Amino acid sequence: MAHQKFFAYAVPLFLFFIALEYIYTKKKGKNYFQFTETVANLNVGIAERLLDVFTIVPFYYFFDYIYSHYALFHFKIGIAAYICLFLLTDLVWYWYHRLAHEVNIFWAVHIVHHQSDDFNYTVSARITVFQSVVRCLFWAALPLMGFPPSLIAVFLLIHGIYPFFTHTQAIEKLGWLEYIIVTPSHHRVHHSSNPEYLDKNYGDMLIIWDKIFGTFVEEDAAPSYGLTKPLNSHSFLWQHFHYILELSLAFRSAEGFQAKMEVLFGRPEVIDPRYRLYLEKKLLNIKPSVPTTSVMRLYISSQTTASLVLLFCLIYWIDGLSFIQTFLLSTFIIVSLINSGAIMEQRNWIFYLEYFRMIILLTGVWLYFPNMLTGIAILMFLLTLVYFFRPIRKKYFELMYHTALG
Repeated sequence: MAHQKFFAYAVPLFLFFIALEYIYTKKKGKNYFQFTETVANLNVGIAERLLDVFTIVPFYYFFDYIYSHYALFHFKIGIAAYICLFLLTDLVWYWYHRLAHEVNIFWAVHIVHHQSDDFNYTVSARITVFQSVVRCLFWAALPLMGFPPSLIAVFLLIHGIYPFFTHTQAIEKLGWLEYIIVTPSHHRVHHSSNPEYLDKNYGDMLIIWDKIFGTFVEEDAAPSYGLTKPLNSHSFLWQHFHYILELSLAFRSAEGFQAKMEVLFGRPEVIDPRYRLYLEKKLLNIKPSVPTTSVMRLYISSQTTASLVLLFCLIYWIDGLSFIQTFLLSTFIIVSLINSGAIMEQRNWIFYLEYFRMIILLTGVWLYFPNMLTGIAILMFLLTLVYFFRPIRKKYFELMYHTALG
């Protein structure tokens, strides 16, 4: 389908602008990219793009069902409808975004977008599929008002592309445009953890909503990026689920219905920070930060590149893939993303993930060459891996970390 190919081409296009920003800032002597942060940002983005393949059609039919059965009006397609829909889409985004910072159950899915200590184009990739679902629920107001889903899809596409270009430190203030549209300067404020900048500048394309509703702040002092309490982890799973786990603990500990509702619908500051500390000690086991080795950087870079190539191929050829092919490709990508984060945190269990990835690859080989010779070769290879498990693992850790873990 044409729209799938468009989304596939978006992958190399965004990578081109990321590379352009990196080269430009390096020439200017600025260090806006950290290796581990860049990989973590891209990993989150790869997962979201992958899962979008399976959710974009249900989202469209969800809008279509609302429009067909419950629309309050039916707007005629024309200039007036375009202008009205543009303004309403941006207004709905403003309130979704604001509530995503002010209501815990929404912050639980939006927090991933703010975890990076960097601020560059890769940060725009930090969107989860959970956040996409929540946004879809807010945007359901548009077909309910009477706008056709096909037209809504066009405007949501614009709203998906534009914010990418506001995630940068390479662009200074833009003169008179600062009074009308959301600029990189405005969005730097939004991503800042400076006390004076917290919970400000929620707009997506137009800055007028922040000025109308009193949440606008102009960039003055240099922003510091990331969460007010840094995550100190590049774990793919921890980034996605740590706040959901914190809410679960807080909800279970809260006494009475009102207290439990405050956990879910109250502001993030009502959650005791000790829950994070407890979970970090129990589940994360944070290790002292160590420099990445050259082998580790090369291996992770290659793995991330492979995930991006596989993502492009899956999106581009999705209509011609069987269910099992799609499942294996998707599973391999997700496991690779988890693996990259675990490598950066020097987890001992990553070696089991490497074996699991190998099994996925061998399953793919068997599907393409289902004969006795292939089966015997795969079985012999697996038996060799099992037999030499310990020496292979020792060599793996020595190469990756210059130490013998495990």
